[in-house]
Amino acid sequence: MSKKLESTLKNMVLCLFLMSVIMAGALGFVYKITKDPIEQADKQKEIQAVKDVLPPFDNDPTADARDMEGLKLYTATQKGEPVGYAVKTFTEKGFSGHFELMVGFKPDGTINKIVVLNHSETPGLGSKMKEPKFADQFNGMNIGTIPGKQLKVKKDGGTVDAITAATISSRAYCDGVQKAFNVYMNMLNKNQANVDTTSGATSKGGKK
Repeated sequence: MSKKLESTLKNMVLCLFLMSVIMAGALGFVYKITKDPIEQADKQKEIQAVKDVLPPFDNDPTADARDMEGLKLYTATQKGEPVGYAVKTFTEKGFSGHFELMVGFKPDGTINKIVVLNHSETPGLGSKMKEPKFADQFNGMNIGTIPGKQLKVKKDGGTVDAITAATISSRAYCDGVQKAFNVYMNMLNKNQANVDTTSGATSKGGKK
């Protein structure tokens, strides 16, 4: 190898190394200046989704959000009193796989409203799950009063009117809502257990 060729290769390697360092620094700088705005935008989107499915509230539900069984649960309050609970849920059973929902529950367990956060279902078919004709049938529904406490489409012996020609998407929607309800009920049961434990300790303490 000639000295000229060796020198050229060294210069090329050095140039590539310097370019890599500069690009890494530039990416790091861009990430740093965009990180906070992106996080803030995501938080606002999260709060808006909760607002869309619950009655008015005056707290920040995202501040005390809880991760439960792979889902996220938000508590909304008005003057310190709970006005509802929102659950960010998902399903993997859609015609195109994964999609996410935000389900709002009133304190009595009835569904206030549901919104689709994202999906890849077939346009004009499964995508109709976002339309009021399908979504509004869940408003005011209490899954706890349904036989078996299982949300199903009528084709499967349930109470839900499926989207025409999109039974798979309809079943997946029910699956996501069912997951949300189960997490909501587990939260209520845990809260009640804590109340019972506290009450029992107080009662025992009072007898001493």
